[in-house]
Amino acid sequence: MFQKELLQEKCKQIGVSLSEEQLQQFAVFYDLLIEKNKVMNLTAITEMEDVINKHFVDSLLLSNVLCLQSNLCVADLGTGAGFPGIPLKIAFPNLKITLMDSLKKRLTFLDEVITTLGLQDIETVHGRAEDLGKNKAYREQYDLCVSRAVANLSTLSEYCLPLVKVGGNFVSYKSGKIEEELIQAENAIYLLGGKKGEVIYHSIPDTDMERSFVTICKEKETPKKYPRKAGVPSKESL
Repeated sequence: MFQKELLQEKCKQIGVSLSEEQLQQFAVFYDLLIEKNKVMNLTAITEMEDVINKHFVDSLLLSNVLCLQSNLCVADLGTGAGFPGIPLKIAFPNLKITLMDSLKKRLTFLDEVITTLGLQDIETVHGRAEDLGKNKAYREQYDLCVSRAVANLSTLSEYCLPLVKVGGNFVSYKSGKIEEELIQAENAIYLLGGKKGEVIYHSIPDTDMERSFVTICKEKETPKKYPRKAGVPSKESL
């Protein structure tokens, strides 16, 4: 049985209030995730308390970094098993979310989640970040781009900043002390039209887990030559 009370208490501690319907949506999402994970590699984290802490609450920590009450248009790049996008959509149904991933099978699973939970104003898009960033349908269309994907900040900035509108933000979910990584990414952020970000640290309540958020504001349009062709950003950081 999914521990709704544990999730509710953890969310209260980070300032997020969930209705009974939202708690039930998280419970169903958990069941779908664990069931599909038996036949497909979605996550190495499967224990209920770990999923609550490391996936659900962790995703929602973004609400301590940015105000999520308005109708923001959000891209979740490299969403994987739906993090942080699905928890954000459940907790903040006002958000309009696009889940982006390069693996079609993951998105097929997420389409099932979206349908089962009855979520509105959320879609999945299949493609590599380098291609999506060049596509007029997605380029500079989002108020906010988030990513929990594992890559250095320079590479992630080249993936994500082209998707963000001028005046919008890119927020990277990181772990550990990352000031040095941010310094190394300064040139890339500038070239892509961003303003040097700040690092905000938040802990998951009653655990020793700490999340580092890098927030980067988009000040001007990204030059048309970025992102570079597929495979280049990960091999040759700006």
